[in-house]
Amino acid sequence: MIKNYLTAGKSAVAMAILSAAVLTSCEKEAMLEEKEFATSSEMQAVGKGQAMVPNEVLVKFKAGTSADARSAALARISGNVKEHILTRAMERVGDREGLTLVHTPMAALEALSKLKGAAEIEYVEPNYIYTHSAASSDPYFTNGSLWGLYGDGTSPANQYGSQAGEAWATGNTGSSSVVVGIIDEGIQHSHPDLSANVWTNPYDPIDGIDNDGNGYVDDVHGWDFDGNDNEVYDGGSRGSLDDHGTHVAGTIGAVNDGKGVVGVNWNVTMISLKFLGRRGGTTANAVKAVDYLTDLKNRHGMNVVASNNSWGGGGFSQALYDAVSRANAKEILFVAAAGNGGSDGVGDNNDAVASYPSNMDLPNVIAVAAITSSGAKSSFSNYGATTVDIGAPGSAINSTTALNSYSSYNGTSMATPHVTGGVALYAAKNPGATAAAIKNAIMSSAVPTASLSGKCVTGGRLNVSGF
Repeated sequence: MIKNYLTAGKSAVAMAILSAAVLTSCEKEAMLEEKEFATSSEMQAVGKGQAMVPNEVLVKFKAGTSADARSAALARISGNVKEHILTRAMERVGDREGLTLVHTPMAALEALSKLKGAAEIEYVEPNYIYTHSAASSDPYFTNGSLWGLYGDGTSPANQYGSQAGEAWATGNTGSSSVVVGIIDEGIQHSHPDLSANVWTNPYDPIDGIDNDGNGYVDDVHGWDFDGNDNEVYDGGSRGSLDDHGTHVAGTIGAVNDGKGVVGVNWNVTMISLKFLGRRGGTTANAVKAVDYLTDLKNRHGMNVVASNNSWGGGGFSQALYDAVSRANAKEILFVAAAGNGGSDGVGDNNDAVASYPSNMDLPNVIAVAAITSSGAKSSFSNYGATTVDIGAPGSAINSTTALNSYSSYNGTSMATPHVTGGVALYAAKNPGATAAAIKNAIMSSAVPTASLSGKCVTGGRLNVSGF
């Protein structure tokens, strides 16, 4: 069973389905037909909740391995190279090998067993599948629907909100010079509450040429790694896709325009890096998405301060760890959802059973739990005294959704963008702050909260009032 849906849903029905995170018989049939997911036995063998592409492995060959040695290794699993991944960020740190995505007729776990320990291979791992786990004059703020942005002194007020309204009162409403990446589903970049804050690439005009040489042609608002094209919004005229990514974006940076909702930041620049498609997203595409941001900072010196990662479900990936480590070297935070528990809908202890990517032990990772408007830990939210950093509003969160709409979602997916929004607010007020300084500010902001005592590193909830 896939356990880490990081959005618990936008309606009572959706909440029941997603918090249970159980595959229906129809879904199982679709998986078998499309061969996108591992078999149930394979998933169980990897670990609870860790789905993977069934006939694929990611191989990292050791530097200097000859072509003959590579071919001999892949012959052990009758493997064919599906894609060679060598991002600009990898090249920047001297990696000339990159990653090799290999298709094999064998089950992925069988292929792993045949390749692990081989002299010519640095590591080999599954291609894991991840799933997404939502004072202003805007009506959703004034009518009491955006409790996650309220503070003790705002009107309306809620002491358990992120206190964003109090930061605004001091004049900090964000800055368009601060850039965050949203690694998720796509974003409806034309949404009236988002369009002003969605990035338009100044380095690569739409002309069918990769003008900036980053490997992506006409990446105007980011890139769709799932579809391998430049259109990050696939909701069309029905809004059938990309609700989740659009919801996350609204919490971080919906504009204050007197209608709809507003985000933690009224001004910010958001880049859409779509890697979650209809059937989730893979490790291979997550690596490319993380490296895309690192390359922008390397190549153009863009003020990229963080990526928002409201997803999970795979096991530990060295390839993803290395990508997040490259981001760390460029002072880019990786804000990640702690996870939404298992099939029983009750939050799990990440100290006991790791939830990735939030459990990655890297200095730029901030792992986020969810709380309710009464200050309780959301029942679905994972926790961990040493592995989850802070809590933030994650239940009954209203935000933007596809096709110019608005919806209420629940999940650690919704708590995470409150923290990413806080990162952007701090960066706006403190230009040039290091990732370590920003993370320290987030952690130091935490207000002690009874429901989080012993449940996360800070024992408290996000408070951006001093940002």
